[in-house]
Amino acid sequence: MSLRIAAIRSGTEPVGKLPVGAFHRWLETPILCPKCHVSYNMVVDWDAAADRWFAESSRPLIQLLTKAVQMGHSNNHRVTHFETAGVVVESIIVPAS
Repeated sequence: MSLRIAAIRSGTEPVGKLPVGAFHRWLETPILCPKCHVSYNMVVDWDAAADRWFAESSRPLIQLLTKAVQMGHSNNHRVTHFETAGVVVESIIVPAS
């Protein structure tokens, strides 16, 4: 099972499905955009977050999400839901209605 972390912009609802798991845990430290006041809350499967090696295994994924949030500043943070998929960050956008 690969670790998946979702970053969801504060004040918005998740656009895509949350990481697989019966229960989810919202991580305490949000990702902040260094250029403005936008923050993204991170959610992960409860069992993965309770793993003793979670701090080490999640560090590279959190860095990827942080970079995606920083790059999102240039388009006014239109993407409200990012999710890690291995070494790739998926940008989940609201489908046009």
